[in-house]
Amino acid sequence: MNNSRIFLIVCIVLTLTLSACRLSASTPPPVTPTTNLSEIAKQATMTAVAKTPQTEGSETPLATSPGQEGTETAGETEIAPTNTPVPTDQPTSEPQQASTYAAPSSYTLHKGEWVYCLARRYDIHPVDLLNYNGLTKGAVLFPGETIQIPSQARAFPGKRALQYHPTTYTVTISNNTTYSIACEFGDVDPRAIAEVNDIGVDQKLSVGQTIQVP
Repeated sequence: MNNSRIFLIVCIVLTLTLSACRLSASTPPPVTPTTNLSEIAKQATMTAVAKTPQTEGSETPLATSPGQEGTETAGETEIAPTNTPVPTDQPTSEPQQASTYAAPSSYTLHKGEWVYCLARRYDIHPVDLLNYNGLTKGAVLFPGETIQIPSQARAFPGKRALQYHPTTYTVTISNNTTYSIACEFGDVDPRAIAEVNDIGVDQKLSVGQTIQVP
């Protein structure tokens, strides 16, 4: 009798224990949601949009560097003009170039001139110049005499220039003239000397005066 009751009690206890285990495993305790995930995502999206700067219809001001305020408009930079230095005339050491003078048909001798001087100046053979005027070699001529210059004659034989030019010439004697200086250089016309020095061809020269010889 006692054994039967003990067995019955044990069965009841086992039945209750197994029922409790199945209930716990199959039916989880209800969870009360504290946060809606979709609502969190929506709020995050709205926050991000609110913090994003609006670009439509707005303009970003252009940056300017110091000293250039107000020089940039509509994305284009206005470059301030700079002053370009104007080149100045550089002095030249070369004497002024004189005009070319043709040989005259006749010429009146001046002091310091002679037949060979005229022959070099006008590129004429001295013999042809003498023969054209009926003169012989060694003939003595004086200032004021007129020499006829042939239009056709042989060229002067040899080098016509007696000194290098263009150059500067300093008057050393009181009777120097443009004519005598021209004869010293051989192939220079006294009119060219007067031209480059802006003086008269018959102007009197002073000792120590500087003359440009073209």
